[in-house]
Amino acid sequence: MKGLFKSKPRTPAELVRQTRDLLVYVDVYWNSREAKKEEKMADLSKLIRELKSILYGSSESEPIAEACAQLTQEFFKDNTLRLLIICLPKMNLEARKDAAQVVANLQRQQVQSRLIASDYLEANKDLLDILIAGYENVDVALHYGAMLRECIRHQSIARYVLESEHMKKFFPYIQLPNFDIASDAMATFKELLTRHKSTVAEFLNKNYDWFFADYNSQLLESSNYITRRQAVKLLGDILLDRANVAIMVRYVSSKDNLRILMNLLRESSKNIQIEAFHVFKVFVANQNKPPEIVSILVANRSKLLRFFSDFKTDKEDEQFDQDKAQVVKEIAALEPRELP
Repeated sequence: MKGLFKSKPRTPAELVRQTRDLLVYVDVYWNSREAKKEEKMADLSKLIRELKSILYGSSESEPIAEACAQLTQEFFKDNTLRLLIICLPKMNLEARKDAAQVVANLQRQQVQSRLIASDYLEANKDLLDILIAGYENVDVALHYGAMLRECIRHQSIARYVLESEHMKKFFPYIQLPNFDIASDAMATFKELLTRHKSTVAEFLNKNYDWFFADYNSQLLESSNYITRRQAVKLLGDILLDRANVAIMVRYVSSKDNLRILMNLLRESSKNIQIEAFHVFKVFVANQNKPPEIVSILVANRSKLLRFFSDFKTDKEDEQFDQDKAQVVKEIAALEPRELP
């Protein structure tokens, strides 16, 4: 007889409402001695897993667009995202992973051709403050970091983070002793500085002085090899992006910046040398080099030419060889200019 009374499957909206009710319970009663706490946490984990399977589908079935739209609409209706983020530290590891994947997917779900996650985050920007501060909590740093990178896919949200005081926090986060967290912070930092071209160019123009002072001293001159390597690679990506031409011209007109890059060329690591070369060549290629840049290059001409005569990549690289030949030619032809 039992088979005749199977419970009706829950709709995506019902699943979200039940998840929200349990999140409210966790938020309010977490510190109480409620007997059913563990049972409720197990139920919550199961519900989040079900939400994930609707959004991502399973090995047997693809996700259904209508179910995803229903789930997304309900999710952003009554602060379920806020509750999920706040309660994440109280969940077990598997539930945290599932929750991060649910949040990531929801950033891309459209309801009536609108990314409603973007509208919700616009109205709840303090959630970004919580996600960024997550880098200081070893238990949730990687889950919050994954959520944060998905949220900054929205240009207005990336702009909020770029223009906030939080940008200064990334410099110490990137140098945290925990390698995984430091790498995750670097991945987010890179995403912020490369995804939305016009917003990034605007930010760098407006914040050039403090940003590059911190970038040079804390990242390019860091005592940590991984930090230096990632930082010089990212610097090349930023300066060689067409949207950042004005920033590039300003950067390669500074003798202090040139000295830092020349020191990176002298590193024992071939990887750092090659990444540094891609930035150094821009200083040399600049047709309007300031006199102080010319005088540093002329003063170090023989050392530089000797260095480049032995400088090669491990694999054949035609573009690298052409760039190196051009740099050597430019340096050899330099004439000293009088300083003003």
